[in-house]
Amino acid sequence: MGSEGKGRSPTMICVVLMCGSVEQVVSEMGVAREMGADVVEIRLDYLEGFQPSRDIEFLLSNKTLPVIFSFRPKSEGVQYKTDEKTRLNALCLAGKLGADYIDIEFKVASDFLVDATRKQLANTKIIVSCDVNAENSSIEDLSHLVNGMQSTGADIIEIVTNATDITHLDRIFNLLSHSMVPMIAYSTGVRGLISQLLSPKFGGFMVYASMGNGSVPGLPTLDSIKQAYKPELVNAETKVFGLISKPVGHSKGPLLHNPTFRHVGYNGIYVPMHVDDLKEFFRVYSYSDFAGFSVGFPYKEAIMAHCDEIHPLAKSIGAVNTIIRRPTDGKLIGYNTDCEGAISAIEDALREKRCVEDPSISSPLNGKQFVLAGAGGAGRALAFGAKSRGARVIVFDIDYERAKSLALSVSGEAHCFEDIINFHPEDRAILANATPLGMHPNTDRIPVAACRIL
Repeated sequence: MGSEGKGRSPTMICVVLMCGSVEQVVSEMGVAREMGADVVEIRLDYLEGFQPSRDIEFLLSNKTLPVIFSFRPKSEGVQYKTDEKTRLNALCLAGKLGADYIDIEFKVASDFLVDATRKQLANTKIIVSCDVNAENSSIEDLSHLVNGMQSTGADIIEIVTNATDITHLDRIFNLLSHSMVPMIAYSTGVRGLISQLLSPKFGGFMVYASMGNGSVPGLPTLDSIKQAYKPELVNAETKVFGLISKPVGHSKGPLLHNPTFRHVGYNGIYVPMHVDDLKEFFRVYSYSDFAGFSVGFPYKEAIMAHCDEIHPLAKSIGAVNTIIRRPTDGKLIGYNTDCEGAISAIEDALREKRCVEDPSISSPLNGKQFVLAGAGGAGRALAFGAKSRGARVIVFDIDYERAKSLALSVSGEAHCFEDIINFHPEDRAILANATPLGMHPNTDRIPVAACRIL
């Protein structure tokens, strides 16, 4: 499913500026322009001591990008509250003074856009926006809402949802792909991130980005959009790949896979997917455009139940970290690349550090003690890989029975996780961390004291 609209312009990238002064707005607008933004949204309700005529004229005289003016009502918990008449008058003034766009809420749009006012704003595009509850809104409900928003005379429609599950975003994609008018549609929060990233595929008019370091949940940074995702290259034919995980914000996958796709000339995009329910996820995103997935914590074992076929190596390990949707019949095929990938990386590091005692031995892991923290999906791949290289595997896990089961599979030893603190490994033993310790945001944590690692 891609955009059915014909002749649509490339999706624009918008940065929202929430600044305390007009001088700061102009400064940040310049930075946004240098970083590749196409347009900025100026939140007038964030301006301290806001004086409509003075401040709007200053902003328009000094703008370096097209500007959307928005002024949120009191009900939305704005920074600086004002009465409704002053708020609407300020937006009307922005249009009269030559604003490129003004954003007005659907509930007041019809009254705001009376014929006389609309004629005065002839050179300004009107964005009519509405926040909706995606969980309780069917496709039919949303389509009816869109029709109502169109009837106000809007040039552009914007729908913002608060999806509590990534599967709710399919309704947004459906709206975008069938819209006959320019539309902005996305969901907030970490589960809504792909609604921004995939918007160009489904014909979205605009996506939003932050200027900062990703501190706004669900809002990609401008730098990541421009460098990793490049929306100008995404279209209806783009194949979607992604990391299924929970959490998912720590993933470096998009920085690796997206440039690789471009390098080989493949029309694909790789995105992080915060998934709560595997069964529902695969039921909703069953179409061929969702072509493959990486699998992260905590799903590498559970996801096997959702594969139509599993490669023998992955089956023997008991964990899947890669799924491909077979083009010929749409079946999901599960693989495990963690095993060879992780073990090869460890071997390369040992060789680089000259930790190979006998060059004639095929693997530097042969005969070594391999201390494994974690017996989940990643841990299983490491254990089987180490065993295949002749290492002696010792497994630590918070679930002792799970540790015992894995150790039995690789002829190793099992211990409770808390025992790792007092465990005394052999000289030149390998420690492999396959636990959530060290994941974002606690990236400095490891299973043992740092002084015990050379």
